[in-house]
Amino acid sequence: MMLDGVIIGGIAFALIGLFHPIVIWSEYHFSSRCWPAFLLAGLALLAASLFVRQTIPSAALGVAGMSCLWSILELKEQEKRVARGWFPKKERKKST
Repeated sequence: MMLDGVIIGGIAFALIGLFHPIVIWSEYHFSSRCWPAFLLAGLALLAASLFVRQTIPSAALGVAGMSCLWSILELKEQEKRVARGWFPKKERKKST
């Protein structure tokens, strides 16, 4: 019996669940201007997945990379959710 698909599905489910609070935290602390970090991480993870020979680790890196890239869109959506009042907005310190 091949469990690779089930394992990869579980990893994908876990990573998607993990990235949701990461996006919320990132937008709260850095606003959506932190998107280049997600871009670089996503591209690096996707590139790394090309060089891993084992199926499950390669797929996990690929899913993590695509989750990073998808998080760029979610950062923009999170910014809209904050503007609507659905999530708290971080008060920036005023310079005096």
